[in-house]
Amino acid sequence: MIGNLIFRPLLCIATLLMASCGTQTPDDNGTDKPSGTPAVEITLGTITETTVEATLNFTNGEVCYWAVLPAGESVASGYALKKVGKAINASGSIIAEGLTRGKSYTLYAAAARGDEYGKVVSAEFTTQKIVTTLPAKGWQTTADKRKLFEAITIADESAAPASSRVITLNDAVTYQTIDGWGPAITGSTCYNLLLMDQRDRTNLLREVFDPVEGMNYSFIRISIGCSDFSLEEYTCCDTPGIENWQFPELDERDLLPILREIYAINPNVKIVAAPWTCPKWMKLAVNSNAPHDKWTSGRLNPAYYEDYATYFVKWIKYMESKGFPIYAVSPQNEPLNHGNSASLYMPWDHQRDFVGKHLGPAFEQNGIETQIWAYDHNFDVPDYVKNIYKSTSAKYFDGSAWHAYGGNKSVLGDIHKAAPEKGIYFTEQSIGTWCPNFGDNLMWTMREICIGTVNLHCKAVLFWNFLLDANRGPNRPNGGCTTCYGFVDFVDGGHKTLNRRSHYYSIAHMSKVAQPDALRIGSSIDQSTGGVSFTAFLNPDGTHSIVVLNEGKAQRFIVEDGKGGSFSFEAAERSVSSIIW
Repeated sequence: MIGNLIFRPLLCIATLLMASCGTQTPDDNGTDKPSGTPAVEITLGTITETTVEATLNFTNGEVCYWAVLPAGESVASGYALKKVGKAINASGSIIAEGLTRGKSYTLYAAAARGDEYGKVVSAEFTTQKIVTTLPAKGWQTTADKRKLFEAITIADESAAPASSRVITLNDAVTYQTIDGWGPAITGSTCYNLLLMDQRDRTNLLREVFDPVEGMNYSFIRISIGCSDFSLEEYTCCDTPGIENWQFPELDERDLLPILREIYAINPNVKIVAAPWTCPKWMKLAVNSNAPHDKWTSGRLNPAYYEDYATYFVKWIKYMESKGFPIYAVSPQNEPLNHGNSASLYMPWDHQRDFVGKHLGPAFEQNGIETQIWAYDHNFDVPDYVKNIYKSTSAKYFDGSAWHAYGGNKSVLGDIHKAAPEKGIYFTEQSIGTWCPNFGDNLMWTMREICIGTVNLHCKAVLFWNFLLDANRGPNRPNGGCTTCYGFVDFVDGGHKTLNRRSHYYSIAHMSKVAQPDALRIGSSIDQSTGGVSFTAFLNPDGTHSIVVLNEGKAQRFIVEDGKGGSFSFEAAERSVSSIIW
């Protein structure tokens, strides 16, 4: 049975269905009693979005049983109706509440006298659906590139056929706050950007970072020292002794000017940073205590934990002095991958001890509010984070960072359950020659990362890396990625013509409609979600937004805000759509 049920005195309303009436005969005491079969007639009254009023006028009976059921459900007998319904002892008006707007129902009723039940009668009705078309605007990208972040037509709900799938939002249900979306700004990216004409570079940076006219990219990832996309290997202290710490010349020349241009466009961009390697003089061999004078592999010598914490403090303070506050750091990029061109092996217990006994206290002592994110590696070793969170060092970790080169995103649900107070962040995934198809990359990235990890409590998504040349570089040999694509690549060896790849659009579809500090909100669909993924947000300026991935044939969607507002749109075959209102 549906809704709350209310009895009211008899009202006179137009009759829809009627059963025959009988006569009355006296009982043994001379009192009139009903004779004939118990019968009831239903007269429907006012129908709203969530209620129905009706009159039940019954004869030859002592009681009338009734219930409202969704269309398609039925009751076989008066006795069955007694079990699921409510009863009134005199003809009168009833109200059923708590119905769903725009849905079809059937009101069933049967009169009874003792063990005798009359015929079950019914009246079908549909609740009202008063709709205000929301003033939405949206953009769509298709796997076949026929649409590349192209504006789409938003229509009212009446334009949608009955087969349309309905997505309903519920902003009373809230999840994580969004920190932002964006690319890695590597040394190679900075070098390539500086090869462009000033006007072209400014136009490109405005295109993605401008919060109003552009895509509103709002988060970037940079390396502390070199990465595998730098012009050479280096750190901030290549001469032994922490007293020799010095901000790298290449970063002074390339990174800082680009950051200044980005901040001139959007001064609220957040920065997360990670080292690919510590200085070589701080390293020991992975399996022995022998010095490890190489950029690739090695482990951090515990004797230098304190110096390395100071190294981080100096770097953060220097960046802040230049106008670039550091939102977060991870102690090591991909700590279990020590085969990269610049790399360091840092298993979970090493990271626990380094942060718990040195880096965390050093931040406290120096008044540094930069967050510390654990791990910064693939989904396939979730115990790395779980073990750290079980330790006393957990208090210094604000969250965990993840890549998708191995494992499955589902582990993020377990991480959230283990520590719901700590953030989850996705910090790296590249595309490259191993996955050259634009459409396949777009579908996978949106399903697994942009929508998939966000629906598992992820607060930010960053991909690798922003701008490369026509030869996928500059990159580092001996372990670096020579097959990676950028968000954007130069075409034909020049510095003017650009190829915008799938990562460019994946991040844009999130950043354009989900603002920093947005809340992810509840959303549901009325049919099976096969081939459809979506996530929805309430922005700090009061607007709402939704991102919908359609991996199947073209189909129309209706989006309802749960408050009487709605719109519809056509999702092209294999497309992603972002809409804000």
